[in-house]
Amino acid sequence: MKIPLKIESERLEDYLVADAVIDHDHPLIRETADRLSPTGGTEADVIRSMFHFVRDEIAHTVDTADSRVTLLASETLSERVGLCYAKAHLLAALLRSQGIPAGFCYQRIGVLHGLNGVYIAGPDRWIRLDPRGNENGADAHFPSLLRDSPEDERLAWTLDPAKGEIDFPTVYTTPSSKVVETLSSAKPSPGWYEGILPHSP
Repeated sequence: MKIPLKIESERLEDYLVADAVIDHDHPLIRETADRLSPTGGTEADVIRSMFHFVRDEIAHTVDTADSRVTLLASETLSERVGLCYAKAHLLAALLRSQGIPAGFCYQRIGVLHGLNGVYIAGPDRWIRLDPRGNENGADAHFPSLLRDSPEDERLAWTLDPAKGEIDFPTVYTTPSSKVVETLSSAKPSPGWYEGILPHSP
């Protein structure tokens, strides 16, 4: 069920910033974003193309039992792997490089789960996209975005409040400091993520 989103900042330019983690000024990010932007495509076409790329072409660390740790958008792209947080960092960087405002959303599903909030100018609204990857029961899709259609948000998981699962409604301008600290201090090894992931933004 879609929740009302809260925007951390009313300034769309705050959702376009490049920084140490969302390094969309990196040449690899720029080149990839340009390649993924369909010639003559609409804004929605660009967003859809980048979402599908990150969801389907960047492996999820847990799904592939990968021992590498990625944090920066550029390293997630070059290594082609990352946790949900790193994949959300990459999607935000790709979108921001094309002038499309993108932020960060979180859910608690046992541990903290990261995804994106994206502003679409045409319908003038924010949507959530979950580029985690559709393995191990996840089933995220791109919404239709039709003005006369019902909200059809399709994230990776359906939350169960009875299990303490929570949707945090804010679209943040920068990644959670807890996530950044956790990934910055993690050491590459099999199962490195077990028992260290945060539970709140």
